[in-house]
Amino acid sequence: MTRATLTQTFKRECNLWWIALGFFTRLPVPASLDFSQNHLNQASRYFPLVGWLIGVILATSYWLLAPVFGNAIAIILSMGIGFLLTGGFHEDGLADTADGLGGGWSIEQKLTIMKDSRLGSYGALAIWFALTLKFIALWQMTDVIIALLVAHPLSRLAATMMMQLLPYVSDPDVSKSKPLAEKQSSTDALISVLIGSAALLLVASPVVVLFGLVAVIALLALLFKRQIGGFTGDTLGATQQLSELAVYLCLLANGGAL
Repeated sequence: MTRATLTQTFKRECNLWWIALGFFTRLPVPASLDFSQNHLNQASRYFPLVGWLIGVILATSYWLLAPVFGNAIAIILSMGIGFLLTGGFHEDGLADTADGLGGGWSIEQKLTIMKDSRLGSYGALAIWFALTLKFIALWQMTDVIIALLVAHPLSRLAATMMMQLLPYVSDPDVSKSKPLAEKQSSTDALISVLIGSAALLLVASPVVVLFGLVAVIALLALLFKRQIGGFTGDTLGATQQLSELAVYLCLLANGGAL
């Protein structure tokens, strides 16, 4: 491989990384990105890497805040920093998914409700449940820093795996989540698995976490397939949130030991 080819490959991968970062976070990215739907699909290989970055930022925030404010407040503040980083992107997806699946009768109704920016009772309850359980789980964790570092990459990996398991069903011309990564190649999937699953190296008993994560992905895939015939941007957000919770609960089920 020539130097020019290596340089071109590096620039292409950097472009995909910036697209992934800009898609998942509010962090600044270069204005000169070469964006296209195909590039967004390819950028999904780096979604778990974005999770690593978010996990590092939140773990560092907790590490700095805990000695000053104590464990509970540091956890809440780190969660707030997470909202600022992502703009509540995944939490919004969880709320919309809960509203759509809970309030709609037909597939069309469910998809229409998901695209509605208003928050319904199902969505409000889902957000309350997820955030409360997340706080309590982290509060009881033996090592919050490692828990954050493990959960965020794995939960983004879970969302990318959902793209492999199900077809995209929302109309991209009217979906409020447009642009959306709709599919992955086998290469993109392999890279995302390698990046995301590296988080298991931080866990003393990775089998427990892996089993819980796979179970959640499988159950959600069955639910989404039965309810709406595939996945949408909102269900990917719901998958991330519920997978993150699953990782925390698996760690706690293992005695909170990492």
